[in-house]
Amino acid sequence: MNGGGSEEAAEAVAAAPVPLEWKFAQVFGERTAGEEVQEVDIISAIEFDRTGDHLATGDRGGRVVLFERTDKRDHGGNRRDLERMDFPIIRHPEFRYKTEFQSHEPEFDYLKSLEIEEKINKIRWCQAANGALFLLSTNDKTIKFWKVHEKKVKKICDMNVDPAKAAGNGPVVGPSIPTSSKPYTANGGCLDKPLGLSNDFSFPLGGVPSLHLPVVLTSSEISLVPRCRRIYAHAHDYHINSISNNSDGETFISADDLRINLWNLEISNQSFNIVDVKPANMEDLTEVITSAEFHPTHCNILAYSSSRGSIRLVDMRQSALCDSHSKLFEEQEVPGSRSFFTEIIASISDIKFAKDGRYILSRDYMTLKLWDINMDSGPVSTFQVHENLRPKLCDLYENDSIFDKFECCLSGDGLRVATGSYSNLFRVFGCSEGSTEATTLEASKNPMRKQVQTPSRPSRSLGTLSHGFRRGADTSGVDTNGNAFDFTTKLLHLAWHPTENSLACAASNSLYMYYA
Repeated sequence: MNGGGSEEAAEAVAAAPVPLEWKFAQVFGERTAGEEVQEVDIISAIEFDRTGDHLATGDRGGRVVLFERTDKRDHGGNRRDLERMDFPIIRHPEFRYKTEFQSHEPEFDYLKSLEIEEKINKIRWCQAANGALFLLSTNDKTIKFWKVHEKKVKKICDMNVDPAKAAGNGPVVGPSIPTSSKPYTANGGCLDKPLGLSNDFSFPLGGVPSLHLPVVLTSSEISLVPRCRRIYAHAHDYHINSISNNSDGETFISADDLRINLWNLEISNQSFNIVDVKPANMEDLTEVITSAEFHPTHCNILAYSSSRGSIRLVDMRQSALCDSHSKLFEEQEVPGSRSFFTEIIASISDIKFAKDGRYILSRDYMTLKLWDINMDSGPVSTFQVHENLRPKLCDLYENDSIFDKFECCLSGDGLRVATGSYSNLFRVFGCSEGSTEATTLEASKNPMRKQVQTPSRPSRSLGTLSHGFRRGADTSGVDTNGNAFDFTTKLLHLAWHPTENSLACAASNSLYMYYA
C-alpha cells in the first residue's frame, strides 16, 4: 500500500503545472528617480471588465481612467495566418489609454461635520450595450453609474458670408456687382428701399451688422463622452467598502461596516437593506463587515467577510432580511496561540469568488486562504504571505501598517492566486493538485528580479482535501534581496485578466502589467 501511495504522489508531482515565468508588458505613469508622488495620483482601485479588453483604475483624486486592449487583431483570411491559428500564438498583451473622467469630488456633510473625500474605493464593470461601456464607481458615501460612449465631433467649418466684404459702413463692391450712387448700409441693404418693411421702420445710421450663419459639419473624428447616468446616495451611514454586480445584470449590492444594501441599476432613490449586523447597543458590537461579493452565476447567493476572519454565505431566497447565513466559513483558533494581535490580523480585507463559483479566496493580513463552498470545516489551502512579519507585529501596529487592506485575485482557470505585499512586491501561488508554485515578484520592469521559489510540499486535489495546509512561508525579516521591507511602498491593488495569465498591479501612482 505504501508503494502505491508513493506512485500516486509521484504522478501528482509530475502532473503539476510548471510555475509561470512572468514578463514585463507595460507601465503607465512610471515615476522617474526622485520624483515625488502626489497623494491624489495614487491608484486606489483596479478592475478588468468581463472580456478583459478594458481595464479601469480609480485614484485618490476621484478620477477614473480607462484603458483598452490593442493587440487583438482579426486575421484577414490569409492562408498562412489561418494555418498559424492551429497553434497557440503568444501575443504580447498591449493596452492603451482610452479616456479619463472625474467621477467624484470632495464633499462636506454639514449635518455630521464630516469631510467626504473623493477617493475611489471600488470600480465594477457592468454589461456593455450598443457599443457603450458602463461601470459603477464609489467613494465612501456615494455610488455613481457611468456610461462612456463614442460620439462624432461636430465642427463649424465655414460662414455663409465673407466678413471682409461686409466690414465697414461703405458699399459692398465686387467685380460682378455694379456700383451705384445709392447709399448702402453695412449689411448691403439700400436705404432707399425698405425691403418690404413698413414705412415706420428705419435703419440706424451706423448700419446693421451682417448676419453670419455657421455651417456645421460632422467630422470623422470620434470623441469619448463619459456621462453619469445615476447617483445612488444617502443609503450608508458608514464608509462603503464594497460594491458587486449581480449575474442577473439588473441589481448590485453595496456594503459598509454594518449593512449591505441591494440596488436596482435603474432605481437610484430606493434600496433594500438585506444584511444588518448593527446591534441594538453599539457596545455589543463584536465584528464589522469588511467585504461583500455576489456569486458569479447564482443571482440569489452572496458572500460577505468580517473583521473576525469569518465568511458568511447568504441565500436571498430564504428571507427578505438575510441576518441568518446559509453557511459559515471560519478557521478554528489554535489553542494557546491567542495574543493581542490575533483578532487584528484575522480580519479579512478582501474576498473573491472563483470564476465557476465553487471556491472563495480570502485575504487577511498574514495569509491567503482558499475555501470550498461545499466544505465549511476549514480552508482547503492556506498560503503564507506575511509570516516573516510576525516578530514585527508591534512595530506594524505602532505605524498602523497592520491595518493595511491588501486585495487578492484568482486566475480565470482557477489554477493560481495572487496578492500584494510590501516593498512593491506581489506573490503568485499555484493552487492546483501537486503544485508547489510560490513566486515573489516586484512591481518593476524586471519582475523576476525578486523571484523566490519557496520549498513546499505538493498540494493535494482541492476536491479531496479535508483540512487546509500551509505553504509559501518565509521566516526571514527581509525581502529576497536581503533588504528590510519598506512599509511605505505597498502593493494593495491588483487584478488578474479573466481569460489569460496577465496581471495588472498598482504600485503607488504607477500601473504595471505583466504576462506569462
